[in-house]
Amino acid sequence: MAIELLTPGQLDDMRPAGRFVADVLTTLVETAEVGMDLLELDALAHRMIKERGAESCYIDYAPSFGRGPFGKVLCTSVNDAVLHGLPHRYKLKDGDLVSFDFAVSVDGWVCDSAVSTVVGTPRDEDLRLIEATEVALARAIEVAKPGNKIGDLSATIGDTAREYGLTVNTQFGGHGVGRTMHGDPHISNDGKAGRGFPLKPGLVIAIEPWFLASTDEIRMDDDGWTIRSADGSRGAHSEHTIAITDGDPIIMTDRAR
Repeated sequence: MAIELLTPGQLDDMRPAGRFVADVLTTLVETAEVGMDLLELDALAHRMIKERGAESCYIDYAPSFGRGPFGKVLCTSVNDAVLHGLPHRYKLKDGDLVSFDFAVSVDGWVCDSAVSTVVGTPRDEDLRLIEATEVALARAIEVAKPGNKIGDLSATIGDTAREYGLTVNTQFGGHGVGRTMHGDPHISNDGKAGRGFPLKPGLVIAIEPWFLASTDEIRMDDDGWTIRSADGSRGAHSEHTIAITDGDPIIMTDRAR
C-alpha cells in the first residue's frame, strides 16, 4: 500500500474530521455514568454522526481478523476488554474502566481516536494504567517530527510501558490515516529507535498505545471482535490522529482545544 503525504491544504481539509471525533469522545466521557448501557452510548455516537452528516468507519468494517461487518459505530471496551469492544447490552457498574474508540469520515477525510475513563469510583491502579497510555501517547507525539522514524515512536511507547512496569503486546498498533481508516505505515507499540519509515511532512498517522495491567497476552470473545487480556486483568487505550509537519505535529483529534 502506498503511503500518501498530504499537502498543507489537505491537512486543513482533514481538521473538521478530527474536531468532530474529539467532540464525540468528549461527549461520551462526559455522558458515561453508572447504570448507562453500552448500547445507549453507541446510539448517542450514531445520532451525532447523522446530525453532522459524517460517515462511520466501523459499521461496515469487516477486516480479516474480525467477524464482520462490525455493525456498530463505536468500540466500547470494558475492564479486561481493551480493543474492538463490540457494544452490547451491558449497564456500566461503579468502578468500570471503559475505553471508547471512534473513527469517522467527514467530507472524505478520516480521523481516529480513543480515550479511557472510569465511571463512578476509580481505583488507583486503573488511573495509573490509563496514565501510562496517555504518557506514552504524549511522548510519542513529542518525537513525531521530521528526521525521526516510525521506530522512534515505537521505542518511546515501549520504553514508557516498561517504566510503568508493564509489558507490551505488538499484535495491534497504530497506522496510517487519510481517505481510509487503516493504511501504512504500521506503528508497533514497541520497537527499535532509528528504524522504519522516515517521518515526513504530510504524513498522517494514528498513534495508539494500549496496555494490559499484568500480561501482554490477549484472547478474543465469541463475538469475533472484542479483545481481552488473557488473564482477566484490566486494559487501557489512548489514541490520537496526528499530522507530521515541518515543526511540531498537528494533533487532529486534540480534545483540549
